[in-house]
Amino acid sequence: MAQSLPQQTADFTSRSLEDTERLAAFLASRAFPGTMITLDGDLGAGKTHFSKAFAKHLGVAGMVNSPTFTIIKEYEGRMPFYHMDVYRIHEDEAAELGLDEYFFGQGATLVEWSSRIEDLLPEQRLSLHITVNADDSRTIVCEGYGDPYGDWCTELKQNGVNDNS
Repeated sequence: MAQSLPQQTADFTSRSLEDTERLAAFLASRAFPGTMITLDGDLGAGKTHFSKAFAKHLGVAGMVNSPTFTIIKEYEGRMPFYHMDVYRIHEDEAAELGLDEYFFGQGATLVEWSSRIEDLLPEQRLSLHITVNADDSRTIVCEGYGDPYGDWCTELKQNGVNDNS
């Protein structure tokens, strides 16, 4: 699938786990069947913490952990949550997994290390890239490709997030 330029971008600074959780809550409150979020950043940047918080705010009960070795984990919440970690596979292997069924399914999909399968990702999505700063805060760059993801970035840029998102 072709990569286009993001419709809108927004930067979010997380100074704590609670800040990251607020961003996850903001996004989970807007999730709909077919939501596609990609997540990239170095080891230890906070991808799995974000994923756990997103799942929590989708109503997933119980333990959510990184699917590093299983690649895909499915959870039930207010809609299905498909959590993927594609760090250990190559794009040609990923192509054989039938990821489109998840990407365009009835749940919300979150893919950690998504840059490894860039050409397989849907054109419309929200891409998050987490960078650890010198002061241990995180900068999360949000890139919205298509609707409604561009609108989410615009809202984030204009209003930020709060405890009531």
